[in-house]
Amino acid sequence: MSSTLNTLTRNDKVHFIGIGGVSMSGLAEILLTKNIKVSGSDMKDSSITEHLRELGVEISIGHSPSNISEDVSVIVYTAAIAKDNPELVSANNRNLPMFTRAEFLGEIMKDYKHNIAVSGTHGKTTTTSMVSHILLKGEKDPTILVGGSLDIINGYVRTGKSDYFLTEACEYKGSFLSFYPTIGIILNIDADHLDYYKDIDEIEEAFQKFAYLIPRDGYLIVNNEDERAVNVAKNSNCNTITFGIDNGDIIAKNVTFNSLGHGSFDMFYKGCEYFHVTLKVPGRHNVLNSLSAMAAAIASGIEPNHIKAGIESFGGTHRRFEFKGTVDDITVIDDYAHHPTEIKATLEACKNVSHNRLICVFQPHTYTRTYSLFKDFSECFGGITKLVLADIYAAREKDTGIVSSQRLGDAIRLNGVDCINLHSFEEITNFLKTYAKAGDMIITVGAGDINKVGEDFLKSR
Repeated sequence: MSSTLNTLTRNDKVHFIGIGGVSMSGLAEILLTKNIKVSGSDMKDSSITEHLRELGVEISIGHSPSNISEDVSVIVYTAAIAKDNPELVSANNRNLPMFTRAEFLGEIMKDYKHNIAVSGTHGKTTTTSMVSHILLKGEKDPTILVGGSLDIINGYVRTGKSDYFLTEACEYKGSFLSFYPTIGIILNIDADHLDYYKDIDEIEEAFQKFAYLIPRDGYLIVNNEDERAVNVAKNSNCNTITFGIDNGDIIAKNVTFNSLGHGSFDMFYKGCEYFHVTLKVPGRHNVLNSLSAMAAAIASGIEPNHIKAGIESFGGTHRRFEFKGTVDDITVIDDYAHHPTEIKATLEACKNVSHNRLICVFQPHTYTRTYSLFKDFSECFGGITKLVLADIYAAREKDTGIVSSQRLGDAIRLNGVDCINLHSFEEITNFLKTYAKAGDMIITVGAGDINKVGEDFLKSR
């Protein structure tokens, strides 16, 4: 089956509704390298839309039928776009071919021979970034789509000229079921996106369907420490590689952590020692992420020296345990963690970084996630000195009153955590200015815009 890309010509134009998203903008850039015209719309300007303008993309702010010019031949839209969106309605009336972001990404993948898709509830961006470094060291010249800004590719997307394509594979609304992976990674399977899935069993079923997409001669790489991921592997139809610190096809032996929390270990694959490796990112969870990335590299036939060089060159992705700065001997870190499991892993990584007191500033992400995982959120902040709880970041949702940051704070306080609720970034910054002392570490946590607090704090001293 030929892909949509193969049928497009320079006379066609693809219009993106919601072009300001990381993945949508990346797809637009890929089309530009293929000399296909692109236009797009979004609700507000951003650094991403400005960058696309500089590349020659026609950008409209606000949604209107007039944004879809007569020469538009294909529509791509995000899952957040409502069915009554005026551009979507206009495209329907004109009978234009329409694709969700995930469907169109799948169409693009059809043009590549080697498709590496990184899935899992946690760790997708970091692991995709690790694989990116390895593929580049191995001179595979890949096309890359990653969910965080990665310095080595100067952003979120890289367009290569080879048959290698690397992308994150998100399970939300079954998006990754539109993909065509030849190598699939499952980092973990946890309860999340419960506004779409009814329970964890349905989530596991989605990952099983994802595994079935991999051809028989392809590879499924799974976390041997995750029971549900192992279940998926047992029922898969392709080659499998398991990873784990203590058990699996690829393992880490003699693991140690330095004062920055960076792990060092001996990497073994199927009983044979490959090399000793030292990471530049902290935490046990990143040791696991690195093992999965190295497994994908082995499945891709990359030489061990390039694997080692690639993984050791990775210094992190923006907003993933990102060092923001130090002022008055107070260290500020930012992390994207927005799920209880991720928060626990992030706080565990903090233990290996030298500091006196640990001050965590958390911004819950979406009412649905906060409500569905309420008990887990109330219990995941052990081991910190002070928790500052911001208001819930609504993202795509409306406040229905089912949950609040104040209610979550009350539950956290009942579990013995010293927690304070503050309602504005200005309040939080002012509190940190008076509370934080030399030797302390401040970590801002959440998938919204809480990173601004750390930046404001550093500027204010």
